[in-house]
Amino acid sequence: MTQMTQDEIISNTKTVLQGLEALRVEHVSLMTGMGEAHRENEKSDIVRKNIEHIELGLSEAQVMMALASHLQNVEAEKQKLKTQVRRLHQENAWLRDELANTQQKFQASEQLVAQLEEEKKHLEFMASVKKYDDNQEQEDSCEKSRADPVVELFPDEENEERNNMSPTPPSQFANSTAGYEIPARLRTLHNLVIQYASQGRYEVAVPLCKQALEDLEKTSGHDHPDVATMLNILALVYRDQNKYKEAANLLNDALSIRGKTLGENHPAVAATLNNLAVLYGKRGKYKDAEPLCKRALEIREKVLGKDHPDVAKQLNNLALLCQNQGKYDEVEKYYQRALEIYESKLGPDDSNVAKTKNNLASCYLKQGKYTEAEVLYKQVLTRAHEREFGAIDSKNKPIWQVAEEREEHKYDNRDNTPYGEYGGWHKAAKVDSPTVTTTLKNLGALYRRQGMFEAAETLEDCALRSKKEALDLAKQTKVAQLLTSGEKRRSRHYKEDADTDERAYKP
Repeated sequence: MTQMTQDEIISNTKTVLQGLEALRVEHVSLMTGMGEAHRENEKSDIVRKNIEHIELGLSEAQVMMALASHLQNVEAEKQKLKTQVRRLHQENAWLRDELANTQQKFQASEQLVAQLEEEKKHLEFMASVKKYDDNQEQEDSCEKSRADPVVELFPDEENEERNNMSPTPPSQFANSTAGYEIPARLRTLHNLVIQYASQGRYEVAVPLCKQALEDLEKTSGHDHPDVATMLNILALVYRDQNKYKEAANLLNDALSIRGKTLGENHPAVAATLNNLAVLYGKRGKYKDAEPLCKRALEIREKVLGKDHPDVAKQLNNLALLCQNQGKYDEVEKYYQRALEIYESKLGPDDSNVAKTKNNLASCYLKQGKYTEAEVLYKQVLTRAHEREFGAIDSKNKPIWQVAEEREEHKYDNRDNTPYGEYGGWHKAAKVDSPTVTTTLKNLGALYRRQGMFEAAETLEDCALRSKKEALDLAKQTKVAQLLTSGEKRRSRHYKEDADTDERAYKP
């Protein structure tokens, strides 16, 4: 027999039920037809039993029909539950996707919060540095390059004029000014102009400078080297006031005068060209500034020689102008040549060596050459450490090595190594070595960019301590000088009083 489906079973059961119902009716009619006389015989008993069997079959058939109906309801409920299960599976999968996306967003948020916390710490550090920084002129070259388009790494014409206006032996005048000297009667006025300008008192400096210029033009005429000198000083005062147009006009006038009176290849002409190039650089005119700076370099090379320190200073300025134009190949060439001149002529411990290495490292950073920049920063710090504390060994480590060790073991030592174990390094950067503090901050920023936050904080904290100690030392030195001068004045006053009394009572 083949297996029947549920529908076939129900259909057959209905057919059987109808047949049994008809058979029951037929047997009931037979029993009725036999009458009372024949109900006790054998046939009536058989008919009665058949009726009972038929009724039993009918009952069973009805039960089967009810069971079939129940099974249908169960099957419908089952299908409904299956549909609900599928829907719940889909909702569960959607919830899992949402949970995964939420977890990813949460992890990204945690990373962002951690990054923001590190940036906040860095900003707090920078704010604390600014709090103790009362002299903006000692800011490092990296920060100045972000604030100004061009950084002047060497004394400009203002400083040269200041040197010329101080009492100087004739031999030095001959070397620096090639035969002309500012009249002694104007030196005091010139010095006052420079002093007021350096203090930011331009309302006093500018009239004094104009008075000196007018006096010079009356006594010597307009086309005189001293007039050019005064024009340079006034131009630099205007430049500090951001009056770039007026400063450029004065510098061009000074350049014309010096070219006519001193010659086109005179060092003073090179200095004026350099100042004009710096001025253009501050205005963002790097293409106009570059040929001026190159011309100044040619003059210095021709007059002073290609290995003179002033040539290296001019190379530094030229490199900065090229760096602002993205000419990194030329920048590296100029910096490396300047570095060779400084190391060969001034020695590896000269401050210009460290400054130039910092500037070259800045160039490397702009190109993404982090390894080369890191090497230069470490060279500066290592040399300063050796100069301050002697040869490096396992007990006398430079600060960058200590910082990297702290970064490596930051999870092993949660309490952090105290500064006392730095070998007293943070005392190395005194008032006379701001470049070391600058290098500490630059290398710390590089470590932070590389994700080495522990090492970065170590260097930044060390730089902050160095800054505080330098300022405290400067204040103590100044107080000591004031006390010493006060004692000398009092002792001289007492001596004069004693002499006066002695003369008064002398018979």
